Amino acid sequence: MAFNPKENAPRPADTLLSKLTQELSRLEKRDWELWLIVVLSGLIASGGLLFILLPSAFRQPSDIHLEITISKRLFLGAISLLILLNTYIAVRRTELRRVRRKLVGTTIQSELIRLQSFTDPLTEVYNRRSLDDMATRFISHARRTKEPLSFLLIDLDRFKEVNTRFGHLTGDFVLAEIAGLFKNSTRGSDAVVRYGGDEFLVVLGNTTKQSAGVVVSRILDYLVLWNRSSNLDGFEVTASVGVAEWEDGKTLDEVLDAADQDMYAIKKGQVVNPGTADFNSRVG
Repeated sequence: MAFNPKENAPRPADTLLSKLTQELSRLEKRDWELWLIVVLSGLIASGGLLFILLPSAFRQPSDIHLEITISKRLFLGAISLLILLNTYIAVRRTELRRVRRKLVGTTIQSELIRLQSFTDPLTEVYNRRSLDDMATRFISHARRTKEPLSFLLIDLDRFKEVNTRFGHLTGDFVLAEIAGLFKNSTRGSDAVVRYGGDEFLVVLGNTTKQSAGVVVSRILDYLVLWNRSSNLDGFEVTASVGVAEWEDGKTLDEVLDAADQDMYAIKKGQVVNPGTADFNSRVG
């Protein structure tokens, strides 16, 4: 089973879900207690009625004759007690439903706020704030399973020209489109992070530096297809992609620094872009 960073590590959401489950279980228990009160009340009322009726039912041998004689005070007291009991149960059940709805609504709202705090609102991928937490999970998993782990640092070349020539609204739209392209180029178990203004980081679990070239090749191919259908007259969005493989003992900063150096070497033309035959032979 593929590692999913959203599922394989303790998070605030896990605690939130656990708390919600506990609270709902407690409310469910209170609901059952109310039903138990209803059942016991019915049994007591039925038993009392039988206690009153049975003696008179068998006084005549040939037929059953039922006759009830109780004081007005007892009758009114019994009726009042039943009314109060039913009113109490109805109020408590209404309150439990209200508390349950409020609890679920509050939990969902809290989870949405938490997710929004770790998601870039423009591109809908993870933001820089989530990087440390996300990378820690990937690294912990890689260290535990002895699986490879690679990072792609992607810089969109000359992207400032998009904002200058076509406007910031178009630039925002292009960024959102490109982020979606990166997500479609990776697996659901990988993570795409908006690292900076026009820089993205992709974390690839169970992936070596050489096999990361396949992902980079897919990204670059998708970019070519996207450029063919875009409305950026006279401008093509291209990307420089640096690749670094994590090794046990390396810190996150060291891996990102290596990916950054690799990316700038590609941007300066000192090495080839990943995803090519020359790249595969260089890292193979």
